Amino acid sequence: MTSLPVIIALLATAAYASTFWYLLIHLLQKTPPSKLVTLVLLSLGLVLHAAVLFPALISPTGINYNIFNLISLTCWLMLAFSFLFSTYRPILGLNLLATPVACVGLLISTIWKGPLVSLTEGGVWLDVHIFLSLAAYCVLWMASIQAILLWAQNRELKQKTDKRIWVALLPSLQTMEKLLFDMIALGFGLLTLALCFGLFTIDSFFAQHLAHKTVFSILSWLVFGALLIGHWRLGWRGQRAISFTLWGFGLLLVGFIGSKMVLELILHIPA
Repeated sequence: MTSLPVIIALLATAAYASTFWYLLIHLLQKTPPSKLVTLVLLSLGLVLHAAVLFPALISPTGINYNIFNLISLTCWLMLAFSFLFSTYRPILGLNLLATPVACVGLLISTIWKGPLVSLTEGGVWLDVHIFLSLAAYCVLWMASIQAILLWAQNRELKQKTDKRIWVALLPSLQTMEKLLFDMIALGFGLLTLALCFGLFTIDSFFAQHLAHKTVFSILSWLVFGALLIGHWRLGWRGQRAISFTLWGFGLLLVGFIGSKMVLELILHIPA
């Protein structure tokens, strides 16, 4: 007999698929989709996805941080932030890119069940730090993708090839740039909170096994902070904003993924 979580996951997948096809049909017909219909379908998928995800995350010993849960949580957060931005920016077509990602993340966590991975030290504040860090990575990852799309869109428009279907999917350059800075501001705020919680909840925040991650995260924070100040005070935008965004996320990515490689492959220290 099929379990209830599997049924709910299938319903969430159906909601995501319905959103995708609804947006795709309107894109092909070159007609604007209904904001209300799109947001209702998205919210239904997000609620059903959460109904499967969060019970799987919560275990008797704390949060279950196995890889499949983290993949599902990351995809859910990305679509949740995309939903948030869609409520006040005309970017509903971008959800055409986000819904398949969320759908894949949900199916992966439904099909494969990893072992229990919980952290016994640090308590609830460490969980808050991890959640804020993951949320910051998600938003700034979206910002880096947004920066690449902005660069490509600008290039296509300069070459007068804006009739391509993927360009028609995107909002205007001005809207895309505003969305980029919305993402950066939110991601910077989340990263600031994550670093503060890490500083006060992790005793060995600058210990050797965390030093690379901490240093690169702080460098990324400085890059994004400089970009926001430059944008608000000096009007930075365009190619400079794109470059700063990609450099900032690159540093964050090195800190998040590369620190383990540095420790194990270069310093030969188990991470």
